[in-house]
Amino acid sequence: MDARYLPYILILPVTLFLCFFFLYPFVLVAQQAFTTGSGFTMDNFREVTSHWKFPISLKNTLYLAAAVVPVQVVLALLMATLVSKMEKGRDLVLYIWTIPLGISDLAAGIIWLAIFEQSGFLNSMMQGIGLIDRPTNFLTFNSPLMVFVAIALAEIWRATAIMLVILVAGIGLIPKEYYEAAEVFGASPWKRFLKITLPLLRPSLSTALVIRVILAFEVFAVVQAIGGTLFPVLMSETFNYQFELLNGGAAAAIALIILVISIGFTVLILRLLRVPKGATI
Repeated sequence: MDARYLPYILILPVTLFLCFFFLYPFVLVAQQAFTTGSGFTMDNFREVTSHWKFPISLKNTLYLAAAVVPVQVVLALLMATLVSKMEKGRDLVLYIWTIPLGISDLAAGIIWLAIFEQSGFLNSMMQGIGLIDRPTNFLTFNSPLMVFVAIALAEIWRATAIMLVILVAGIGLIPKEYYEAAEVFGASPWKRFLKITLPLLRPSLSTALVIRVILAFEVFAVVQAIGGTLFPVLMSETFNYQFELLNGGAAAAIALIILVISIGFTVLILRLLRVPKGATI
């Protein structure tokens, strides 16, 4: 067999998998969003964008991503840096920190619901130390900020480990000689982090950010478990159109809107974190 064709043969299974399980369903969704019985139309998009819940869902999704992702970036960078400097117990600490990765979105939402609900841990703790006389219902229509905070905390706890794993792998690829040379020349730990770790971590950081931002726009189960109808997001509206209103065209339209937003932020992240040609430390 000619060696020139070996790479194409190796990527053939992945290509077929993507075509069958991604491209083909995507074409069907796009067709459903842009067509009706009378042919091509934008009616599905007009229907979903003119609905009163759409701007609220879009705003909640963007606000949640803006609140959660920056905190997760800082936490993941801090945790990855600490883990990379550990000589003993590194694997154990990393394992403990990545436990939330093994918990489903819905289970994570139920865990945090058990903390914030009226009979939950937070009420019990506050009542036990005398801060409140009787249990309080934090997750109500009258306390939207508390609902938002509860969902944000659940997302931060659940998904920070995704970025952590990627950044730990990225830091592991940075040659230790760079740090040793910087230490010899008297660079402080903060200086070494700014001048060595961050620049060389750009590829891993951009990958982690892209994955996390895309998942942030697709948040659903955690929101449903904690906020339900009190905190609508784009994915919950997609679910409602598809399974409650039985309007597949509108659901497909919102799905494409989420896709466009995700692609837009992906391009922005890749441009902002692009490594300039010929750049040096």
